[in-house]
Amino acid sequence: MASITRDRILMPPPTRDHLLARGPLAEKANDFLGKAWARGWLPPPALDPEALWQLAAKPYGARAEAAEHGGRSPEDVADFRERLERLIAAIAAEADLNPLGRAMAWGQLSRVVKNRLAFGALWLDRPQLLETPLAPPIIVIGHMRSGTTRIHTLLAADPAHSHTRYCDAYHPVPARFGMNRVKAAMELAMLGLLNPWMQSIHPMAPAAVEEELAWLSAALHHSIYESQWHIPAYSAWSEARDPLPIYREFRRILQTDAGHRGLADRPRVLKVPAFAEDLATLLALFPQARLVLAEREHEAVLKSAISLAANQMAMQSDTCCLERIEARWRQKIALREARMAEALEGWQGPVARACFDALNADWEAAIARIYANLGLALTPEAVAAMRKVVAASDSGHHRQHAEQLARFAQGA
Repeated sequence: MASITRDRILMPPPTRDHLLARGPLAEKANDFLGKAWARGWLPPPALDPEALWQLAAKPYGARAEAAEHGGRSPEDVADFRERLERLIAAIAAEADLNPLGRAMAWGQLSRVVKNRLAFGALWLDRPQLLETPLAPPIIVIGHMRSGTTRIHTLLAADPAHSHTRYCDAYHPVPARFGMNRVKAAMELAMLGLLNPWMQSIHPMAPAAVEEELAWLSAALHHSIYESQWHIPAYSAWSEARDPLPIYREFRRILQTDAGHRGLADRPRVLKVPAFAEDLATLLALFPQARLVLAEREHEAVLKSAISLAANQMAMQSDTCCLERIEARWRQKIALREARMAEALEGWQGPVARACFDALNADWEAAIARIYANLGLALTPEAVAAMRKVVAASDSGHHRQHAEQLARFAQGA
């Protein structure tokens, strides 16, 4: 059985013949769940805020309320409660999830609430984690699909810097015996079977460099959820709301990760595309940050963003609409551009700019300019580490996504 699963994982993915294509195993899983719930073989998951809280609170007993408040202000506690209620209401009213989508939504949100309490309990027991001093971070800012991942990965290769691993991002509560990496490996294997194009769109591995999007989603920022589900009411409400409670939780998680892993003295290279729309709040929390702005022509960004969102949404809903997805991401790009420009207007800290095409043409020269503009020393050790990263990525899955986009453009 193990060898069959391994062979399936290593097999090349089927041709993605449409933006809304769905993998064969996802189709089978969706059909099975629908039948299992209809015939009473399995109970459907309860996407209800109170049910999620009750499930997460069981291990804590009388300490559950204290765990919810651990390390957090009353404002932050209330913000999360309201976000959970509004997000689940939007899912019910707007997302039109299929059985697989409902199961995946329950899995994600139940984990978020469980981690919320686990972190609170940890901070009650080890409050010194929240006093961890952080070296000024290097923050990569830019739209999804604008080259931010490449910049992030190259800067993270520098041994003078630190980075977040996939297992830290998606399983952030410290665990013994490396169980976070084990959980991450199992999770990625299952996701790869359900979504055979996932690795070509955004390559991931348990110990590999990963963005901190999951740390924002841990406080119910809209970005990770709106790329999977049609939830315009929640997106609009969240975009208009002060994101400070989310970023305070983000900082607490970063301090915990840095303190637990012994990395606090090295600048963390941070990257989440959603930073662009919350940049003013982010910079207020990290006033000594160095910024790298990734730049790419907006139509190219849009096409790639639509492809990513369509891939995620098609698996979880049977009524996805490409026109609706395109309209949403045009609006998102415009919003992030406006907010980013406003935040940068008064920024006096170090800034470097990196053009997507320049990175493609000569990445070493582009990186050298970034280091010079940020006032950082580009050491031979850093360059050697980056060259290894580039050599490994030359045969990576990400090139398959470029081929998919070219094929879709020809068929348009």
